[in-house]
Amino acid sequence: MKKIFVVVLHYKGKGFTYRCLSSLQKIKKRHFSLQIVLVDNHSPERLVNFKKKFHGDVLIRNSKNLGFAEGNNVGIRYALKKKADYVLLLNNDTVVDRNFLVQLVEAAYENKKAGIIAPKIYFAPGYEYHQTKYKPGEQGRVFWYAGGVIDWPNVLCSHRGIDEVDNGQYNSRQETDFASGCAVLIKRNVFDQIGLLDSRYFLYLEDVEFCQRAKKAGFQIVYQPKAKVWHFNAGSSEVGGALHDYFITRNRLLFGMKYASWRAKFNLIEESIKLLLSGRPWQKKAVLDFCLRRFGRGSWHD
Repeated sequence: MKKIFVVVLHYKGKGFTYRCLSSLQKIKKRHFSLQIVLVDNHSPERLVNFKKKFHGDVLIRNSKNLGFAEGNNVGIRYALKKKADYVLLLNNDTVVDRNFLVQLVEAAYENKKAGIIAPKIYFAPGYEYHQTKYKPGEQGRVFWYAGGVIDWPNVLCSHRGIDEVDNGQYNSRQETDFASGCAVLIKRNVFDQIGLLDSRYFLYLEDVEFCQRAKKAGFQIVYQPKAKVWHFNAGSSEVGGALHDYFITRNRLLFGMKYASWRAKFNLIEESIKLLLSGRPWQKKAVLDFCLRRFGRGSWHD
């Protein structure tokens, strides 16, 4: 019987976290055992009565906020030490369909080259970017992620189908450029061959970089539309603003300067010079920190 470990990282939004863990308790299991590992990333919100509410789940408390990448790595290391065959990374601000894990494992089993399998991810009802544009009954069927797309000339990453209502247009299982760290199943041998998430990223694009390393090692990234997850978008961090300005700007440079073409790298350098001259404050700090090799948390402070 295969062992699956689900790693859920908690920093803010304990209401979301409890809802996520409750949905995991209801999922169907078929030919695998399941262990849930909650990593408390030095959250300011204490998880009261966790062991009483979620008996059997493992709780690991970090002594400081390690960021999304290294915070998840703590849970991944625990899972690998316990002989996990698969590790599922799952955002705390999600709920899952009862069959989603069975469907992910099915895709992993049927495609031996697949190392990373991503589900179909919807916005949770009422958490869409453009809530007023949808008709009654469409909420809960609006895509947040239906595959990942990398625009290499501009080093921009996007979610296929975002803001579209699901009418079956993305119902084919297929390879994709990247899986979102919001919800992703990873085979053990991927970690054995390429290592863990890159802690230098701290937050944002660490999932894209991990997938790129996996692809270079010969693994496929597969989108499995039968597996469904709902995302309470930005349950733990605000959309836009200084946080995004800093980490997206710096990490895009970190990613692009390693993997993009020379022409794209030149464009990134040109764009960075413009940001230094006329960008927003945290964009300027991000460019400087990249140049000074200040990674991880870098200069960021709340």
